Amino acid sequence: MTRKELSAARRFAIAPMMDWTDRHCRFFHRLMTRRALVYTEMITTAAIIHGDRARLLGYDAAEHPVALQLGGSDPHALGQCARIGAALGYDEINLNVGCPSDRVQEGRFGACLMAEPALVGDCVAAMKAAVAVPVTVKCRIGIDEQDPESSLETFACAVEAAGVDALIVHARKAWLKGLSPRENREVPPLDYNRVFRLKAAHPRLAVVLNGGVASVEQAVALLDRVDGVMMGRAAYQEPWRLLAVDPLMFGEAAPFAQAKAVVAALVPYVERELARGTRLSSITRHMLGLFRGVPGARAFRRHLATEAVKPGAGVQVLVDALAQLLDTDADLAHIAA
Repeated sequence: MTRKELSAARRFAIAPMMDWTDRHCRFFHRLMTRRALVYTEMITTAAIIHGDRARLLGYDAAEHPVALQLGGSDPHALGQCARIGAALGYDEINLNVGCPSDRVQEGRFGACLMAEPALVGDCVAAMKAAVAVPVTVKCRIGIDEQDPESSLETFACAVEAAGVDALIVHARKAWLKGLSPRENREVPPLDYNRVFRLKAAHPRLAVVLNGGVASVEQAVALLDRVDGVMMGRAAYQEPWRLLAVDPLMFGEAAPFAQAKAVVAALVPYVERELARGTRLSSITRHMLGLFRGVPGARAFRRHLATEAVKPGAGVQVLVDALAQLLDTDADLAHIAA
């Protein structure tokens, strides 16, 4: 994929989310949008250097364009892992400077790096020197008592000077003490205007806005002020929304017009993964919100939640779950949230 093509894909991205955006989730999401940029979960440099790379970094070719998100703060290790990711064919390497969890803080990476912009700049420079693919950073507008006006400006200047290809900004502060990671996704108020001001002050820097994006229609409207939009929980919890991405964001037809066709297209992948020893629930857990608003959706979710976890569960469980729906031909792109 060329840099121009990847830049276009960055108009709409699905956020990297721990325990959510694994390879099964990404394959499922790709069936609803050919064009969106998808991300791995954050993977630490230590895990990549010392762990099972095939398990951690494996992905299906259908996932492209796909970005690898790294967690770490050592420039040398990040450069090494970026090189590994690029060699495996990842289209972009992203550095996480937004996760506020205690475990991440203890490892000196994630959101706590907002306090060390010079170090992040060194990390970006090392990654840029190691790979030819784009290197991006995902950050917050600030942490704890930082003033977002000065902290985000200083941070942006550091990574822009290091050659970062895009800055993805979750438009909330992260409170490293006193709030859980879940609360950090909801409690600190959104400040889109701070991100808009950042883009205005750095016109040559590609700025992608993340945080609180609830619909593709909202994402389209935000493109007047930023270069791209990243959707997180709404894309995961209500995946049917992704059917609107290609038509509204890229002017192209969706891969499938209806969610029922998406499930049918997923079946060969499910069969292939089951043959490899994957548990059915590892795949179907990402599908629970696909039919929200359709009569029988609750029964669909209940059947998958109870039956897909059982040893030996196969494709028939998915077929039986679909049978719980009273209107599987519903065009979910037109169902109100």
